[in-house]
Amino acid sequence: MSQPTVLITGATRGIGRAIADALADDHHLLIGGRSAADVDAVCRALPSAAPFVADIADEASTEAAVQAAGLERLDGLVHSAGVSGGWTTPESTREIWRKMLEINVIAVSDLTRLLLEPLRAAQGTVVMINSGSGLVARGKGGHYPASKFALTALTDVLREELRPDGIRVCSVHPGRVDTDMQRELVASENRPYDPQEFLRPESVATAVRTALTASPDATYETISIRPGPFATNR
Repeated sequence: MSQPTVLITGATRGIGRAIADALADDHHLLIGGRSAADVDAVCRALPSAAPFVADIADEASTEAAVQAAGLERLDGLVHSAGVSGGWTTPESTREIWRKMLEINVIAVSDLTRLLLEPLRAAQGTVVMINSGSGLVARGKGGHYPASKFALTALTDVLREELRPDGIRVCSVHPGRVDTDMQRELVASENRPYDPQEFLRPESVATAVRTALTASPDATYETISIRPGPFATNR
C-alpha cells in the first residue's frame, strides 16, 4: 500500500475522529473502537479505512484485533482512547482506580507492545493523547491526573527505549477539548456548557498530524496545547 498506515484508537468520536478526518486524504487508517457498528460507519465515511474493533481494556480482545489486522508495517499508532472523571478520596474505590489505569495506561502499553514489530518495520511514530493534567494535577480527585502522569512517564521511557529502533514517540497534552466526554464532565460539575471555553478537536488533530508527518530528522517529543487568546475561559 502506497499510503502510510495509521491505527487510531478511540476513533469513532471526539479527538480520535478528528484525527481520522485530518489524516484521511493521504493515509490508510485503521479505525479503533469497541462498537463494530460505530467503527464501520466511520470507515464508510473515509476514503481508505479498515476496522480495528477491540475492547482495549480486555487483553484477549486486543490481541485478537491485532492478529486479525495482520500488519507487516505500521507508520503510526495514535492512542486516543481514554476515560476521564473526578472522584474525591471519600468517593474513591479500587474499582475506579483499576478502570482508570487499565484504559489510560496499561492498555496503551500493551497495544504498543503488540504492534512493535510492524512499527519497527516502518520506523513509525507513536502518539499518546495525554492531557494538561498529565503535566500539572488540578481539579477534583486524583484518579485522572494520576493516570495521565503515569502515561507521561510511560511515554518518556518508551521514547528512549524505542529510539534505537527508529521509532518516534510523541506526547500531546491538550487542555479541555469540546467533546461529548467534556459535555458529560461539565454536566457533572452542574454548570452551563459553553463550547467556546474549550479547544476544538480539530486543533488537537493538527498537532497529531504534525507529529506523524515530521521530517525524518525531527521528533516532536512533547506538545502542549492550551486554549488560545479568543477562548472565553483561558
